[in-house]
Amino acid sequence: MPKMKTNSSAKKRFKVTGKGKIKAGHAMTSHLMRKKSKKQKLNLSHSTTVDVSDESRIKRLLCI
Repeated sequence: MPKMKTNSSAKKRFKVTGKGKIKAGHAMTSHLMRKKSKKQKLNLSHSTTVDVSDESRIKRLLCI
C-alpha cells in the first residue's frame, strides 16, 4: 500500500484550527483593488473559516 500524499497546493492555502475547522484566506484580493472600498479590502485581508459543505473535500486533500 503506497503512502498517502498531501496535496501541496492545499497545504499552502489551508490551516486546521484547534477545533478541527478549516481556515483559509478570502478570494478577490489579488487585483482590481481600486474599485473596492477601504472597509471591503480590510475585511478581505483577514482569514475566514471554510464552509461546512467544502470541509470534507479539503480534509481529503490534506489527508486528515
